[in-house]
Amino acid sequence: MISNLIHEKKYTYIEKGDGPVILLLHGLFGALSNFKDVIDHFSKDHKVVIPLLPIYTLPLFNTNVKSIARFVDRFIEHKKYKKVNIIGNSLGGHVGLVYTLKNPDKVNTLILTGSSGLYENAMGGTFPRREDYNYIKEKVGYTFYDPNTATKELVDEVYGIVNDKSKLIRILALAKSAIRHNMGKDLEKFKLPVCLIWGKNDTVTPPQVAEEFHYLLPKSDLYWIDKCGHAAMMEQPIEFNNILDAWLKQNHNAVITL
Repeated sequence: MISNLIHEKKYTYIEKGDGPVILLLHGLFGALSNFKDVIDHFSKDHKVVIPLLPIYTLPLFNTNVKSIARFVDRFIEHKKYKKVNIIGNSLGGHVGLVYTLKNPDKVNTLILTGSSGLYENAMGGTFPRREDYNYIKEKVGYTFYDPNTATKELVDEVYGIVNDKSKLIRILALAKSAIRHNMGKDLEKFKLPVCLIWGKNDTVTPPQVAEEFHYLLPKSDLYWIDKCGHAAMMEQPIEFNNILDAWLKQNHNAVITL
């Protein structure tokens, strides 16, 4: 996956396939390689794009959810995409919500999985024993129903991030920004189709968060995946892909009425 990265001006991203654009927005610790199954599945009849979000490179005073959403806006303008279907996981879902609220005419459908924006038990909230590898392994495993989903590669990556002072400060800033920026009062404004795919065993954004999103979003469908934690597209990719595939086919002619 890393070999497929495209470096273009100030953007780094993956782009595969052709057709309607699916823009995938990752979370705080969302390595692009985590989404190989989603890319392989949907790139058969979509253009799947995953930009590397500037989580660790923004000025500290500007490291917040709204700034990341503005980056997404600039990226979409740079790529000249007229309409996108956004998939957002965790912080990426929150960013997708902020972007869609500001640019409803540019988003055809919105797919949220384990999204922040209402409530989260932030994985990035604190790391009191960040130099303890086993502690980090346990904390990463906490995001999944099956802790073994947390590969050594993923644990190593998170361990490296939280032990880099510059990156850690930005992780904490973004986590606090996401908690402060509650979108509950804005969700009634979303008139486009929204698909909610949630792990029944999500401990970061628990099931009641999905239910509240479903209640507050005017045109939402909620799907559950059993034995699944915070990153459904990683932990149960086949079921995630099947649910989303069927939902996109039902909504491919969706018209935004905002």
